[in-house]
Amino acid sequence: MKEAIKNNKKIIIIGVAIIILLLIGIAFAYLVTTLHGQEEYVLRAGTLNLELDDKNELTLSSQIPLEDKEGMTLEGFNFSLINHGNIETDYTIYLDDIALDEGETRMPDSSIRYSLTKNEVAGNPDNLSNMGANPNRVVDRGSIAVDETINYTLRIWIDYDATTEEAGGKTFKGKLRVVATQPVGEKASTVLLENIPKENQYDDGTDTFITGEDPNNYIWYSGKLWRAVSVNNETKTTKLVTQWNISTINYSSGSTDFAGSFMEDWLNDTSVDGFLGNLRDYENFIVTDSAWDATLDASNLGSIERPNGTTPVTDAVGLLNMYEYQSSYRGTDFSDSYLNNRLLWWTLTPYSSSNVRYINYNGNALNGIPNVANGLRPSINLRADVRIVDGNGTIDNPYRLNGDNDTELSGTLLNTRYSGEYIVFGNDENNLYRIVSHETEGLTKIVSAEPLKNSGIFKTVVFGDDANYSTSNSIGIFLNEDYLTNYVEEEFSNIIEDSTTWYFGTVGSGTSYKLAKYTDTNMSSTVSTTTDAKVGLLRFGELMAGQFDVNENSITYWTLTPFNLSALHYIGNYGDSNSHISVYADGIRPTLNLKSNVIITSGTGTKSDPFVLTLGN
Repeated sequence: MKEAIKNNKKIIIIGVAIIILLLIGIAFAYLVTTLHGQEEYVLRAGTLNLELDDKNELTLSSQIPLEDKEGMTLEGFNFSLINHGNIETDYTIYLDDIALDEGETRMPDSSIRYSLTKNEVAGNPDNLSNMGANPNRVVDRGSIAVDETINYTLRIWIDYDATTEEAGGKTFKGKLRVVATQPVGEKASTVLLENIPKENQYDDGTDTFITGEDPNNYIWYSGKLWRAVSVNNETKTTKLVTQWNISTINYSSGSTDFAGSFMEDWLNDTSVDGFLGNLRDYENFIVTDSAWDATLDASNLGSIERPNGTTPVTDAVGLLNMYEYQSSYRGTDFSDSYLNNRLLWWTLTPYSSSNVRYINYNGNALNGIPNVANGLRPSINLRADVRIVDGNGTIDNPYRLNGDNDTELSGTLLNTRYSGEYIVFGNDENNLYRIVSHETEGLTKIVSAEPLKNSGIFKTVVFGDDANYSTSNSIGIFLNEDYLTNYVEEEFSNIIEDSTTWYFGTVGSGTSYKLAKYTDTNMSSTVSTTTDAKVGLLRFGELMAGQFDVNENSITYWTLTPFNLSALHYIGNYGDSNSHISVYADGIRPTLNLKSNVIITSGTGTKSDPFVLTLGN
């Protein structure tokens, strides 16, 4: 059994330029964590004069490993970024490895936790591995105005759950490097409003809404296609909503309030299973303290007034409310609105104390009880300093954002990429897949971009005799035998992890999506109903468990999640979810985990230019 370091007491002092180490009664090799305040500057364009300033040479002392709440109390390493130049500057701060001394072994990033405070706003604790891989660990990126100073505190500590095998006797040494460039592109708010015809804009005095049937307001960000909805007249932030239903869940256990709902939880979940936690560098792109107006409104669509702000909710991610949906189209037939994706999806607006408003496939507003599952389209507010660097806003060439427009990815590990990005996998008409998450550390979970087809016809399979997935029931046999033989060529089969764990906890009516994997909503432990297999299915409420085309081009498909002993959740072809008994035949979206050494050889991860993969050394 692996021994947790937390069971052994030790004290470490993290210095800016030196290492001071105290050992107290430990029987195995020491642990060292060092952050060096060494700066490097790469000035690539413009008349820049950017300074990375070590404000303090400080010594930190703490017993480690630490729980996150303890790590967040560390004094930290303080530094400032100062622009002494004469132009606004884009910058990226990296944390690079420093060569170890002879006899030292590098501690893996996965055993290290960190938190970054920027201008007194503390970020959530995270694994260092989520910064990226050396030399592309991104501490922060953004824009800095002339004479502006941005103050940072970087706290770093060893993970409370790190084992002796992972971190015992190992060292981490790093240095800060800042890369500055002259700003690229134009601010998103400016580009959108300058390129959308005035007749497709509606200014209500607070926001300028983009209107019409199909304006050029498509944006590609973090592996997902979005529509720009509005620009705030004062702050110049830009509201986006995903084009498609990213997943489907029960809104709540019965309450129509967004605050405290399953919906709010799913959207702002920063774990590996949540939406926010899988958005790329979200603190650099979105307003994390956005105000979402969830005021009740029972007015008819077309006569809804701007909500009065009596029910504000502060979150990074929300949903569109009914007023915002209505403002996207100035006509009377909302089936023609660009926000009608011809699926079913929740809005933020309660209709009453017992119903929440959702949009029907024909663009009309309906009211539903919150303990059932409709599709969900996350909404975010882009920061005012986010810039568009490519694209023309069409569906085939959406706008691309600075910092999310990677072009040179050959040799990059797939497990550093983002949920929603496309890859080439499989064969013939079933050769397009998408990243789901990195649920198992180091691996990349992927799913077919659409349910399997045979000669253009969606394939259906009976789940089995009961609602428990295994490699010996009907669908498990198909996925782990027939599918691997006839739908996946050998070159792709070789990069699939041979066996991973698949969770199938039961989610009933009005219960949390988290129960599909965890024993409770605190995610304190995973369910005992699991199986090990090479190929599985998506869970109810998992990322990418939605519909990504209009209903006539889709089919209902199975999830892995039981509704009860004999029935399972399926995703409907309108993007909602219900349950079938297990002897029904539904569509299939094979889901699998790719090995940790799979690398990208070409592509940018979009639908038109998916990643091409190979197995690395």
